[in-house]
Amino acid sequence: MHSSLSQNILATIAYYDVLDYPLTVFELWKYLISNQQAVGGDEEKDKVVLIDIINEIENEELKKQIETFRGYYFLPGRINLVAQRIERNKISEEKYEIVQWVVQFLRFVPYVRMILVTGRVAMKNADKKSDLDLLICLEKGRIFTGRTLVTLAIHLLGKRRYGKKITNRICLNYFITTGSLEIEMQDLFASSEYFFALPVFGFNVFGEFQKANGWISKYHENFSSTEIPNLKLKSDNYFSKLIRSVGEKLLGFDYLEQKLKVWQTKRIALDPRTNMPGSMIVADDNSLVFLPEPQGPKVFEAFKLRMEKLEEKQQRCPVRTSA
Repeated sequence: MHSSLSQNILATIAYYDVLDYPLTVFELWKYLISNQQAVGGDEEKDKVVLIDIINEIENEELKKQIETFRGYYFLPGRINLVAQRIERNKISEEKYEIVQWVVQFLRFVPYVRMILVTGRVAMKNADKKSDLDLLICLEKGRIFTGRTLVTLAIHLLGKRRYGKKITNRICLNYFITTGSLEIEMQDLFASSEYFFALPVFGFNVFGEFQKANGWISKYHENFSSTEIPNLKLKSDNYFSKLIRSVGEKLLGFDYLEQKLKVWQTKRIALDPRTNMPGSMIVADDNSLVFLPEPQGPKVFEAFKLRMEKLEEKQQRCPVRTSA
């Protein structure tokens, strides 16, 4: 397969195959992965437009490597993913309703500045047992106070994930601040995760978040800032701003923040999952990240294996050249 664009299309389909996620032509263009960048290369890329994808997808050699059904593209033998994606889209919409219900209360919590839906729900790829991943941005200098209040609020709402209570529960494993909007782990998995991230509160801060994470374009060259708020966004009205402001005046003591910092960092340090091999645990004034089993490395290894198999197939069936 001579075309680098064909290789990148194939890499994109292969990567999202790991996530059980077939893609439309538009999604192939929007989330197009540079195969060289994904595996650590340094390829210079020309800007790809949608018509390039439409034309390239008809490449005879590329068509031998992929299949299509109902407008979705996927690896051979994975036609079942189409029906699954349609079903998961419906499931995800139901889970979004739960998120929106929770967010209408969280917008009153002091120091909350932005809430993003991430993970499978953001991709509309959730199954019935999936939890609800949120990234929450808090005011700089108040991350420990803010996290405590958010956790308490979600627990009182009966939606906090803990123990075996997982399905349709809020997973609070990622907090950042207005002074630290850039994601620390910058790999292919994270680039996809935060490209799909959907703001449900704090659209103005989300714009700054996207600017701070421009590194995503290293892996997805068509990444760009979102200019128009989505329909799932909860508004920040006068009443919510007033309640937050009052709460912040009542709780805005450095002494409280420091006490909560000591308490939370000690608990995190003593948690046995903190010292698990490969875990990503961060607990400082800029971010609170609790990922004892990060999915990025596992997904990347599965992606590399798929690409190796596809390359082996290409070598067994080389491109025919004209006489």
